[in-house]
Amino acid sequence: MVELKTAAEIEQMRAAGRVVAAALTAVKKEAAVGVSLRELDEVARDVLRSAGAVPLFEGYQPGFATSPFSGVICTSVNDAVLHGLPSDVRLADGDLLNVDCGASVDGWCADSATSFVVGTPRAEDLELIATTEQALAAGIAAAVPGARLGDVGAAIGEVGRRAGVGTNLDFGGHGIGRRMHEEPHVPNGGHHGRGLKLRPGHVIAIEPWFWLGAGSVYVIDEDGWTLRSADQTRGAHAEHTVAITEHGPEILTQR
Repeated sequence: MVELKTAAEIEQMRAAGRVVAAALTAVKKEAAVGVSLRELDEVARDVLRSAGAVPLFEGYQPGFATSPFSGVICTSVNDAVLHGLPSDVRLADGDLLNVDCGASVDGWCADSATSFVVGTPRAEDLELIATTEQALAAGIAAAVPGARLGDVGAAIGEVGRRAGVGTNLDFGGHGIGRRMHEEPHVPNGGHHGRGLKLRPGHVIAIEPWFWLGAGSVYVIDEDGWTLRSADQTRGAHAEHTVAITEHGPEILTQR
């Protein structure tokens, strides 16, 4: 069942989105060489707590996970791209860090992710981040009333193919509302004109993630969560919660 949200409900989700955006901004500001991933998790936790928001990730345990998630943000470094557990690992110069955050306010959810380099950047990392953000922008631009879900995935996939980056379709975006993960699944690839017809009131999290290598195979760490590229190439992740309205797509996860 794909639920449509009212304008009032979308505004409630926007409130959650602002908190998520504030948490990501605070984490990026504090991320520096020598700072641990666990310390960054505490930064995000403080932002959420101050806003009266409930973290969506902490304690979450989907079917593929061997244990509940132990932080309020995902912190994935270099060849890790999704679901990285906050730990005592300290950031080094040039690390590519992907941060994902989800929170609810008054029972309404929002989810967003960003990638950036700590310290001295590599040109190829900056290009990968730019490609991932371009794919997110293309997916959002395609999310208009009357379009199909396949149009969103196709727009994302076309950016990835042009850049020659690795793409995997096992994990992608999702519907969001009262729960973090609702129908429909939003793949990072697809065919124009296929899939669910988008209507005003649909709210989806759009989240492309790419690797520098052309491969699409991943491995999962012994922690049961952290997803890495099998060829050890670096990855980037970008995500926004987006409402489809009569006037087009509206990003809810920005300040």
